[in-house]
Order: sequence, then C-alpha cells, then structure tokens
Amino acid sequence: MNTHQAESSGRQAGQGRGQLWVVAAPSGSGKTSLVRALLQRDPRLRFSISYTTRARRSSEVDGRDYFFVDEVRFLDMVRRNEFLEHARVFDHWYGTGRAHVDGLLAGGFSVLLEIDWQGARQVRERAPDSSSVFILPPSIAELERRLRGRKTDAEEVIRRRLQDAAGDMTHWSEFDHVVINDDFTAALDRLTAIVAGREQGCRTSLPAVRDAAAAIVAGDANQ
Repeated sequence: MNTHQAESSGRQAGQGRGQLWVVAAPSGSGKTSLVRALLQRDPRLRFSISYTTRARRSSEVDGRDYFFVDEVRFLDMVRRNEFLEHARVFDHWYGTGRAHVDGLLAGGFSVLLEIDWQGARQVRERAPDSSSVFILPPSIAELERRLRGRKTDAEEVIRRRLQDAAGDMTHWSEFDHVVINDDFTAALDRLTAIVAGREQGCRTSLPAVRDAAAAIVAGDANQ
C-alpha cells in the first residue's frame, strides 16, 4: 500500500506535487463513465492525454483528445524511455507520455490514467509511487447484461468481450483498491473518497474486499 495515498487530489493546484492514479477495469464495468463523473466533481484532477499513431478523426483535436504522432516519432519516444506505458492495439500504438504526466503532477494536479491491467503493470514499474483502483461489476451476469444493453455489438463481439473481461477481472488483486460498481452513485462516491485519501474500506488488503472480489470473479456473486 502506498504511503502517498493519503495525499491526493485534495490539494489545491500549486500546493505540492499531485498524485498519479491508475484506474483499470474490464469492458462494461462503467469505468469510463465513473472517470468522467469524477473529473467533473473535482476540477483539481486532470486526465492524462495519450499519444497515438492512429489517424485523427474529424471531430478530434490534437492535444485535447490525443497527441497524434507518426510511428517513427512514437518508436523514437519508446527508445528514449519517454512513456510510462505503451502498447500496440489493432495496428496502432498508444502510450502515456512521462513528461506530460510529470508536468501536471509538478503543478499540484493529481492525474488519472484510464488504462488496462497490462498498462497498469508498466506504470507501477516506472512510477512506483502511483496508486491504483480496479473497477469490478457486481457480477458476471450483470456485466453481460450491460454489454448486451448497449445494442451496438454483434453476438460474436459480445462473446469475445465477455471472454476478455473474465481474464481482465482476475488481475484485481494487483491494484491498491477495488470499487464494485453495483450502483453508479455509490461507486462514484467511493471512487471520489479514494482519490481524496479518505476511503479505507476498498483496499484490496481487507479480507471483506478480497472475498467480495474473488466471489465476483469466480461467478459466485449474487446474480
């Protein structure tokens, strides 16, 4: 458990260094909605903008949605160790720039990274003072209901997402905190308290948290 977790985004900008937070979750857990709501609640938080080699869409703005770079520049940044984490996804590279994050932290802002568990591992290696939260659905059955409720994916895609999610969920114990998104408002309150350094009841070191998370991953949680 990081001693830095008691320090967090509760600081005003400019009052000391901010805290780096990694938030990960399986697809369909509600992670993106929770992160967006958390950022709206606390203006002292900042969301890390990723680098990518994919083409910019017409609605996107460089430096707001992503930092768009070509593959030569991206791989040069990899060689220079300029990423906290990076990965190739569907033929394109994505990464979190170390200088971008460090600049925000130095300004007193706490920074949120919304990445997968593989990226979280890289961040822990390169930024050991970072803190992390894993978002879980209340059950595998509820996760499937949420994925199907989107009504945007074919059956084959849904099955693949469920299979991937089942694998992702097994990595919850690598994180400092677990938030179960059984009720959005309650989950947002818990996430807000964690980032503010007030929440003690979601740590993965607690037996009740470990039992609840293990039951969800095993499919034994209430459906």
